[in-house]
Amino acid sequence: MTIYMERKEINTKNDFQKFMEEIIFDFKNNKSSWENNNLKLFLEATLEYYRDIDGFYNNMNIKIDSEIPTWQLFADIITGAKYYE
Repeated sequence: MTIYMERKEINTKNDFQKFMEEIIFDFKNNKSSWENNNLKLFLEATLEYYRDIDGFYNNMNIKIDSEIPTWQLFADIITGAKYYE
């Protein structure tokens, strides 16, 4: 499945906090647009998306080492889990 997702630059703890506030707002106001709109589905998708994140990075030509935890990696996983099947 090809997922289009708006990807924001998340470099600091503060950036991640703002990102989380935005994604919580989105969930509260657009829950029906989320593929994984309950906790069980979201957590399962989070794990599966993390397993496939290197494919996303390769397809998007993004140079991130998924073995190194960063705020950006966390944000990408959470955003991807919103849509991942």
